[in-house]
Amino acid sequence: MINTVLLVDDDRAVREALGQTLELADLRPILCGSYIEAKDHIAAAFPGVVVTDIRMPGKDGFALLTHARALDPDLPVILLTGEGDIPMAVRGIAAGAFDFLEKPCAPADLLAVIDKALKTRALVLENRNLKRQLQSGDAAARMIFGRSRLSEELRDRIRAVARAAAEVLITGEPGTGIPKVAEVIHLMSGAAALPFQKLAGPTATPEVLADLFARAEGGTIFIDEVSGIGPAAQFALLDLLDGGGSARVIAGTYRDLAAEAQAGRFHADLYYKLDAMRLRVPALRERPEDIPVMFRHYLAQACEQAALPEPDITPAVVARLMAQDWPGNARGLMNAAMRFAMGLPEGDEDAGTGLAEQMARVERSLLEDALRRQGGNATLAAQALRLPRKTFYDKLARHGIRPEDYRA
Repeated sequence: MINTVLLVDDDRAVREALGQTLELADLRPILCGSYIEAKDHIAAAFPGVVVTDIRMPGKDGFALLTHARALDPDLPVILLTGEGDIPMAVRGIAAGAFDFLEKPCAPADLLAVIDKALKTRALVLENRNLKRQLQSGDAAARMIFGRSRLSEELRDRIRAVARAAAEVLITGEPGTGIPKVAEVIHLMSGAAALPFQKLAGPTATPEVLADLFARAEGGTIFIDEVSGIGPAAQFALLDLLDGGGSARVIAGTYRDLAAEAQAGRFHADLYYKLDAMRLRVPALRERPEDIPVMFRHYLAQACEQAALPEPDITPAVVARLMAQDWPGNARGLMNAAMRFAMGLPEGDEDAGTGLAEQMARVERSLLEDALRRQGGNATLAAQALRLPRKTFYDKLARHGIRPEDYRA
């Protein structure tokens, strides 16, 4: 609901009186006494309007108008002007202000202008959201790469979680892309046009968390490596969540948070609060068939950024990629694609991996690719690989591959 009014006036009596008028009209006022107090509340997705006095100590209402329009030219700013400031207010309209009111203004006049501005703001944000949805399509399909069964299950789980309103805990190894999964959940939720705030867990303090919730305005707060939050901030976060905070919290961690809670290093109640819904991002070694697809994407991205021609990916290159264990997961694969685009030597991703293990991963990838191409038909897949039927099934059994997992 678009009903927030950022009200800025250095006169405390006026500010509080106008704030009461707004509250009686079922609006949500944010009261500030100066430019400095007000500026950090304004963002491109601010779900409301700004009402500001022109004359204030330090930076005045014109400075706030300029700041607001720099962040979002469509954010309505209403100027409050004294008797001698009308020519100045008219200049403000020319500079992009939504309207101006002469002080003291009748409550009905103030509410009428604010109502018009809020309706305009709601329409702008709705149009932006619709445009974003049309451009992005299915964010899970667009941003989560891979054709493996595990990747498809992850995309389905993201779609389901995005429709809910509860907190989410995302787990996975470093480099698997936990922040990206959190962003996709936000984009596919009903709050895509609202803020997506990010915070590294070790940097969280009670004050930072309170400020984040104030700015989120119904959007999403993503806390990366939530296990790094200190005890005081853990209590503050739990209080904010129990108090029905205005934002949805998505937490990411590379650690076993249940074990951390059991050991007393993480607040147990906070763990259960964050664990309302859980997503696990699989490691790259668990879905090796995704490696060529992801590498091609990262390579195209790297070549575009560096304005380089895209080199060919030969079967030998694919075989080397498939033979590696990728302890850095998607991040390590992205680095390899950048090196490949630049023509630099490969790193030591396969260090410590024996030849037999490398060949087994390549063989598994070829078997899975053949099944996928033939829609899970084992007979056709065996023929495509020119393998006797019994040999093909023996290899499937050795790798724990089930043809039915690849049927449409």
